[in-house]
Amino acid sequence: MKKKLVTTLLGASLLLAACGGEKAAEKEVAEEKPAAEKPAAAEAETIKIGALGPLTGSVAIYGISATNGLKLAVDEINANGGILGKQIELNLLDEKGDSTEAVNAYNKLVDWGMVALIGDITSKPSVAVAEVAAQDGIPMITPTGTQLNITEAGSNVFRVCFTDPYQGEVLAKFTKDKLGAKTVAIISNNSSDYSDGVANAFAKEAEAQGIQVVAREGYSDGDKDFKAQLTKIAQQNPDVLFVPDYYEQDGLIAIQAREVGIKSVIVGPDGWDGVVKTVDSSSYAAIEDVFFANHYSTKDSNEKVQNFIKNYKEKYNDEPSAFSALSYDAAYILKAAIEKAGSTDKEAVAKAIKEIEFDGITGHLTFDEKNNPVKSITIIKIVNGDYTFDSVVSK
Repeated sequence: MKKKLVTTLLGASLLLAACGGEKAAEKEVAEEKPAAEKPAAAEAETIKIGALGPLTGSVAIYGISATNGLKLAVDEINANGGILGKQIELNLLDEKGDSTEAVNAYNKLVDWGMVALIGDITSKPSVAVAEVAAQDGIPMITPTGTQLNITEAGSNVFRVCFTDPYQGEVLAKFTKDKLGAKTVAIISNNSSDYSDGVANAFAKEAEAQGIQVVAREGYSDGDKDFKAQLTKIAQQNPDVLFVPDYYEQDGLIAIQAREVGIKSVIVGPDGWDGVVKTVDSSSYAAIEDVFFANHYSTKDSNEKVQNFIKNYKEKYNDEPSAFSALSYDAAYILKAAIEKAGSTDKEAVAKAIKEIEFDGITGHLTFDEKNNPVKSITIIKIVNGDYTFDSVVSK
């Protein structure tokens, strides 16, 4: 019989804990029961996994997509007997895309009794949470936080996605080897560690590959008009325009780039995943033949991948993004690690994650000495408003 995902709302859990504590205290005073008979033992019947993500706010679409993949995996795991014979109890909290909110939510999950954390989703909150998780020793897996220093916080902090520098370097190599580019221009978000990190790595590797960076322009969070920067770039007529940001900005930049006459091939990192949803079909020409890095392709014929896509669509009536797939994999990595450890002891679980060799939706994965995944990158090409598979590349 299928068991449903247990999703615990924090407010409710605190209230129940408070009420339960009062009742337990009253019962203990009245009946003077020994500690062994207190109701705390019931908590051991589930495995408490905490999760964080931006479910509201400007980057909520990433958080929702990611945590939908996580919830799908937990549903499947629970339906198939759970972990070590116990059901997963998932407590998912909204951090609104804010680092302070994320740390506060993390602390609430610690008080709740989580044994491991899946999250955060975007890089800045992931960095903030990793710092406190490292101090506590709680195993933490960010499915999608790409900023390099996230896993540098501690030996118990891992990621499923590739890093900002890694994809920047691989995309520069792809630009040279596949596109034959001799000149590139870069427009990036100076307010974003993600955008800046990918841009810097791309620029450095492009020059190492013998590609000339003929223009580099910047903008800030919230900007909507990029024509001044793009007009300067247009004057250089680069072979490739590199646009490393999240898809809301990427779509706007691509449209405005075409409006000012830029005919360059556009290349970008994994933040482009989802851009088609933000561009009206009348503007698909602006994103035609864009190449971007991703973690998997929905066109992959692998049976495991296709089953994941089918189940996700049935549950959410939507196409899974890379964020969905990475979070789904994170849940199964944690499951495998707890089973290998034979317990939820935090040191044993962290050690098991480190030693894992995993085949998931986003490919074959092991972890390097800095807890970053060793894996390849899938290159996606946008054709007629659809994400098509182009190639698989690595350094």
